[in-house]
Amino acid sequence: MQRTDFHYELPQELIAQRPTATRSASRLLVLDGVSGAVTDRQFRDFPGLLNPADLLVFNDTRVIPARVFGIKQSGGRVEILLERALTVDTALVHLRASKGLKINAVVNLAGGHSAHMLGRQGDLFRLRFSCEVAAFFETHGEMPLPPYIGRRAEGDDRERYQTVYARNLGAVAAPTAGLHFDADIFAMLQAHGVHHAFLTLHVGAGTFQPVRADNIDEHEMHEEHLQVPEATCRAINATRSAGGRVIAVGTTVVRSLEAAAARQGGELLPYSGATRIFIKPGHVFRVVDAMVTNFHLPESTLLMLCSAFVGREPLLAAYAHAVRAGYRFFSYGDAMFLTPCAAARQRI
Repeated sequence: MQRTDFHYELPQELIAQRPTATRSASRLLVLDGVSGAVTDRQFRDFPGLLNPADLLVFNDTRVIPARVFGIKQSGGRVEILLERALTVDTALVHLRASKGLKINAVVNLAGGHSAHMLGRQGDLFRLRFSCEVAAFFETHGEMPLPPYIGRRAEGDDRERYQTVYARNLGAVAAPTAGLHFDADIFAMLQAHGVHHAFLTLHVGAGTFQPVRADNIDEHEMHEEHLQVPEATCRAINATRSAGGRVIAVGTTVVRSLEAAAARQGGELLPYSGATRIFIKPGHVFRVVDAMVTNFHLPESTLLMLCSAFVGREPLLAAYAHAVRAGYRFFSYGDAMFLTPCAAARQRI
């Protein structure tokens, strides 16, 4: 398939620049993958769409305030976006500077700290910091809002660009499907008897990298680190035994569960490690029965993942409906609830 097979037109004004007043005040578009039927709902309706035997799986990664600014010894300004810490004091980063950064160059940072350029790793830079990486970014960093949000991060983004259940620090982008869940939604889920479980995938900045290859089979995914714990595997197996659905909250959860199953011969077992899984049309889903997700960028790998789940044409038709209906798009935007097309499902 071609990258342009996943294009759609989106008016700039529909890209959400700020979150809704409350997390669960967003809208919810429901797409039935079998019939292609689309229903307009509110996100507060979501618990009522579930059954007591269903299981929600969340990504509990916590976003690092991953963007900082510094000054080169020559006086030039440098923007550093953390990709991931390698050791206590070294990290892989994305870097923007007017004339790049040479090996052994020094960047002066806030708080009297500095970073030394060690070398390149593909498009990324390896830096050694004069302090602990995690502590420095927690103290001096700002939330790494996506490039399509046309403003600097503000104080409220420290809370709102973070799920209420975030606990494992390591992401540089939020698992945004989870941003809609708040205490009221969790109370409603509990009242419906719906259970939940957690895994961790630390979302990297590579999630925003465009697909450059015309033929999508030639695209190489960025690497992300994940952990699917034993307790979550047990909860999924119990859900299946009870006849319930495994519902992924976000594409990061879909990728984690499908990657864990794919690495172990189709059987879902605990897994901790890296993945470059690229889910595109033709993928048969072994674990996930339904998903909550936000709207994704045109021609993106996440749009391709959702196309694999519900079918490309029904998904693009649903997106066209969402544009006409004025839904809010991307990280701070509205949500979708997807159930799979017949070709997508294969239970373990």
